[in-house]
Amino acid sequence: MGALETSFPGIVFAPYGPVWRKQRKFCHTTLRTFGLGKLSLEPCILEGLAVVKTELLRLSEESGGSGVDLAPLISNAVSNVICSLSLGQRFHHQDREFGTLLDLMARGLEISVNSPAVLINIFPPLYYLPCGVFRELRQVEGDITVFLKRIIASHRSTLDPDNPRDLIDMYLVEMLAQQAAGEKDSSFSEDYLFYVIGDLFIAGTDTTTNSVLWILLYMVIYPDVQEKVQAEIDEVVGRDRVPSLTDKGRLPFTEATVMEVQRMTVVVPLAIPHMASETTEFRGYTIPKGTVIIPNLWSVHRDPTVWDNPDKFNPARFLDDEGKLLRKECFIPFGIGRRVCMGEQLAKMELFLMFTSLMQAFKFRLPDGVPPPPMHGRFGLTLAPCPYTVCVSPRT
Repeated sequence: MGALETSFPGIVFAPYGPVWRKQRKFCHTTLRTFGLGKLSLEPCILEGLAVVKTELLRLSEESGGSGVDLAPLISNAVSNVICSLSLGQRFHHQDREFGTLLDLMARGLEISVNSPAVLINIFPPLYYLPCGVFRELRQVEGDITVFLKRIIASHRSTLDPDNPRDLIDMYLVEMLAQQAAGEKDSSFSEDYLFYVIGDLFIAGTDTTTNSVLWILLYMVIYPDVQEKVQAEIDEVVGRDRVPSLTDKGRLPFTEATVMEVQRMTVVVPLAIPHMASETTEFRGYTIPKGTVIIPNLWSVHRDPTVWDNPDKFNPARFLDDEGKLLRKECFIPFGIGRRVCMGEQLAKMELFLMFTSLMQAFKFRLPDGVPPPPMHGRFGLTLAPCPYTVCVSPRT
């Protein structure tokens, strides 16, 4: 492997090439083995949702009308899905260490892009400065590293090759098999596993969490849309059972609402930076090999040449004249091409189940006298909504 192949290990930022292809294929195949994109994963998502709903009722009663911060509960529920697939365990919503880790992860994503720390990409030695955000970034990375490496070490000490429990076990089994076969150039190693798990853990938590928080924020700002979604859910699902993925095709307005929030917010507005692996001619431009390319997904989703009134929130734009869902080529919240988000199917499952279950059970509104937060959000590697609280009441 050349220097370029090993300089950014993992799945998200690794250069395109044989190592990336092998690692991505292995991870995608393994995650599907444990339920990615399948109905068998639905109970895992609903388990976390049950906790969210119970805690929302408790916190709402305790708040006395001042509102509830949804972020910690949503983040824990979302993260526990990817943790179940890759780490083989769930974490209690009151687990302080895990809660701190989720906060650190969100903070790391924010300061890595939206602070002087972004200059590390231009002048890497800045990373080692003993002050300010550079020191904070190292601390965040250090804490996450300790957490993940401890889990990998625990898996190694309890590994049963004949009964793998999760992605880490499957990876360790593959690594040992390649070592036994004498493959000297294998990219499968515990160091590479650490980066793969880190990518899955971060990418599988922050993006979906922020998407759910954006959706619920739009529902309190547009109560008429919230009521229309709830009416559709009542008609199709009723109140006696929780929504299922099998209901998705019969809830077009609900799905259109999710898609419109994704279009308006684009939680990864600049996607993930890519690099030209070969010199390429594109529409009269020469893109030299090694050029960093930043896809502007925000621009695509707000382009007035393909969207009517792109700054207006309008779920109906994703419906045809008969009320059926419309698929549009210019709607690409998960990116496109060979490096499209590997967790797209998982994210869609989580967004649908969380949104429909919460809409079915509760009515959300802003606390009395409290204005909505600024809708520009907080920009980091992901676009998070500005902090907000909501009043939550059971639907009668």
